[in-house]
Amino acid sequence: MRYWGSVNLIDPSSPIQVEILLFHDHAIILLIGIFTLVALLGSKLCVNKLSSRTIHEAQTLEIFWTILPAFLLIWLALPSLRLLYLLDEQGNNGLILKATGHQWFWRYEIPRNETSSFDSYIVQERRLIPGEYRLLEVDNRPIIPYNTTVNVLTTRTDVIHAWALPSIGVKIDAVPGRLNIIGLYSYSPGVYYGQCSEICGANHSYIPIVIEFVNLEDFIKYFGIFC
Repeated sequence: MRYWGSVNLIDPSSPIQVEILLFHDHAIILLIGIFTLVALLGSKLCVNKLSSRTIHEAQTLEIFWTILPAFLLIWLALPSLRLLYLLDEQGNNGLILKATGHQWFWRYEIPRNETSSFDSYIVQERRLIPGEYRLLEVDNRPIIPYNTTVNVLTTRTDVIHAWALPSIGVKIDAVPGRLNIIGLYSYSPGVYYGQCSEICGANHSYIPIVIEFVNLEDFIKYFGIFC
């Protein structure tokens, strides 16, 4: 969760979110280096009184300012490609959580258990109890095990939605006519909050996402399906 006065990025709760934050720091270092170099060169040129209007070619300089940006782009692209492939990885344990977007709620289903289909609506502000979060609480939370990779299937019945959990590093679109899939993994128990990340209509901010991670034994006792 983010709180008032927070200056750092949200704490990661999954390996993929850790990788995303590492790539963020990697890119920030590159940007700071480029900004520092350009600022130093700009300030130097502003105070430099030397000039030359007779030079037609500078092969060494052109080679330098071509190779250096290419090297910096490669330095940025390689970890980015690695992260993209990590985002596409899916588990093979057979546990699936299906999330169907509606206006303005999500319908969840674990296909291996016909009785586990339910709707997840936002809790109205007047019904909140102390300690609950405004515009983030829902009446029914999907319960899944932590330290276990779960494949999340997303689709929609009306407009485009996006299923996102920032602290887990998950964001996947629910596109009309498509069934998208992404791996969901958390290495700690708890309740994680997210919101639809696609502007899906007038009540876009009233379609929150809440997932509760429990240990595998409690999940088996609660559902009696997974082994």
